[in-house]
Amino acid sequence: MKLLIVAATEAEIAPTLAYFNLQPSNFIETVKFDILITGVGMVATAFALGQQLSNKYNLVLNVGIAGSFDREISLGEVVEIVEDTLAELGAEDHKDFISLPQLGFGENKFSSSANAELDLKKVKGITVNKVHGNAQSIEKTTALYHPQTESMEGAAVFYAVSKVNIPALQVRSISNYVEPRNRESWQIGLAVKNLNEWLTEFLRMLKC
Repeated sequence: MKLLIVAATEAEIAPTLAYFNLQPSNFIETVKFDILITGVGMVATAFALGQQLSNKYNLVLNVGIAGSFDREISLGEVVEIVEDTLAELGAEDHKDFISLPQLGFGENKFSSSANAELDLKKVKGITVNKVHGNAQSIEKTTALYHPQTESMEGAAVFYAVSKVNIPALQVRSISNYVEPRNRESWQIGLAVKNLNEWLTEFLRMLKC
C-alpha cells in the first residue's frame, strides 16, 4: 500500500519527520509513504493535491490540528473527522445563508471514504477560510451545521480524493476551543505532540 500523508504545515508533523529522519520539504517520498505539505487553506491544499495526487496512492491521510466547538472533546485529543463541510460556500440572503446544494450548484458535504477502523472518536467538522473568533458568527455557524470541529483544509482534501476515487481519512488533534479569540487558552504544543504520537504509531502498524 502506498500512502499519501497530507498536512498544511511542516510544524504540524515535524516530530514525525524527525522520527523517520526525513528532511523537511514540501514533498517527501519514501518507499511506503509520501508526505505532502500543502500550505494553509483550501486553495493551497487543492493546488498541491492537483500536482501530486495520482492512482499510485491507495490511501490519503489528512492530518493536522483543529479547533473544537464541542467541549466534551479534550484539548489535545486526537479525533477522526468522518464528515466535513465547506461551510462558507454559498450566498447570503439578507440575514439567511443559502448553501451550495440549496443554490443547486453541487455538494458541500464530504465524508471519509476509507474502510479503516481507527480507535478514535468520530466527529463531524467544517472547513472554513476564516477560523471563528466572534461570538455571533460562532452561534450562527453552530445553528447552521452543528459542527464539532473546524479546520481550513479538511473538506478540500475529501473533495479532491472523491474526484479520483482514492480512499481518504482525516485525523486531527484539538488545539483550541472555538470561542472568541483567546490565544492564552490554546494548546498547540500538546495537540502537535499527541497527533504525531498517533501518526508514528499508525505508520508503525503499517510497517512503514
